[in-house]
Amino acid sequence: MEQQPAEALEPPDGVSESAARAARDLRVVFSRLRRRIREVADDEELTPSQESALTLVGKHGAATASALASAEGVRPQSMATTLAALDRHGLIRRNPDPDDGRRQLVTLTDTGRERVEGNRQVRAEWLARAFEDRFTEDERRTVLAAFALMDRLTQP
Repeated sequence: MEQQPAEALEPPDGVSESAARAARDLRVVFSRLRRRIREVADDEELTPSQESALTLVGKHGAATASALASAEGVRPQSMATTLAALDRHGLIRRNPDPDDGRRQLVTLTDTGRERVEGNRQVRAEWLARAFEDRFTEDERRTVLAAFALMDRLTQP
């Protein structure tokens, strides 16, 4: 990682400089990696928010637009616009909710499922190839050890 600018925020009370720097560097690297992974399978057809919503529908299965908006952290109106675009591309379908006819459940079409699975495969292959091409075996082992340590961040 590059040197942090002098105006970087001071660590919170009780937090070491190394912990604060690790947190900053982790956020930066993950943000860059997430952008790069998205770019790998991107075609110009969908916006990043549409790609994200499509992936979300694939993960959740049948879901209402409001549930998808909540999961994505966007307003229901924004999700409605995004879903309309995905519908125009033939990637989702909407069916009446059997439990509440006033609502619709959003699911992937076969084309949408193929796209989500294809993107997932392309991204996984790119990442594996990048690890193979850009790191030595010892470096890959170091990365794996770091992931095992970072997994603690996900524990309650």
